[in-house]
Amino acid sequence: MTLKERYKKEMVPALKKELGYDNEYQIPRLEKLIVNIGLGDGAQNAKLFDLGVEELQAITGQKPVITRAKKSIAGFKIRQGMPVGAKVTLRGERMYDFIAKLTGIVLPRIRDFRGLSPKGFDGRGNYNLGLKDQLVFPEISYDKVQRMRGMNITIVTSGTTDMEARALLEQLGFPFRKAKAEAGAPQAQAS
Repeated sequence: MTLKERYKKEMVPALKKELGYDNEYQIPRLEKLIVNIGLGDGAQNAKLFDLGVEELQAITGQKPVITRAKKSIAGFKIRQGMPVGAKVTLRGERMYDFIAKLTGIVLPRIRDFRGLSPKGFDGRGNYNLGLKDQLVFPEISYDKVQRMRGMNITIVTSGTTDMEARALLEQLGFPFRKAKAEAGAPQAQAS
């Protein structure tokens, strides 16, 4: 069963009960997922830029859109209109497949992972998370990587509050870090 089918059959009734909604159209749902990678170093080296774009395409399964500098910054040797990054917007089945891969394969492969930060919500029902390198994705070969690149993943939901979005993402399998108050009894201090 795919994640999208599980969402419709299992998660919608659970969210309806948890959030106390009468109508299932009130339940928050995923709208889109945006994966953004900065390739500012590629302004001087076109080969590095092309490798970064290829890696992003391999990770997401979709051709990235090149993002360009909006204004010139002399300190970074960037002129207006130069390519500085790439992004992919995923919707529908590809979005659900990417989330299944992210929660089932990628996040468990991160070294010293203790859960996602609950501070990544923006107050309007969207969530941002950053990854420090692309090697946690199974599509990336360690031998072919020339430079470690971080990426930003933005998950846009139809939820209007952080509580609704967090409930949705927890149902989808996102492992959020527990707050210190929720973690249990205070630990005994060493003497």
